[in-house]
Amino acid sequence: MIRLLALAILLAVACRWIFGKWPWEYMKGPTPAERSLDRARAILAVKRGASAEDIRAAHRRIVTINHPDKGGSADALQEANAARDLLLDHISRTRTERSE
Repeated sequence: MIRLLALAILLAVACRWIFGKWPWEYMKGPTPAERSLDRARAILAVKRGASAEDIRAAHRRIVTINHPDKGGSADALQEANAARDLLLDHISRTRTERSE
């Protein structure tokens, strides 16, 4: 029993040393902020590393499809606007954090 416990501790420390995370940190789900960013990316259909220009272009594309004057809904337009604002704000925050 002690051997198994020592092996488990050794594997946990090795995982932390090699990968930079404890094994139980891999079992956590995404945070609410990460989930909202993923949802915003899904609404605009952009990838994780999308630039501000890519986000604006995707927003324009979605808005032209979902604009209320062209038969779309106001709710879809509001979601697209909120997704664009959230992603652009996230990009600007990460840039300022890197420069500090």
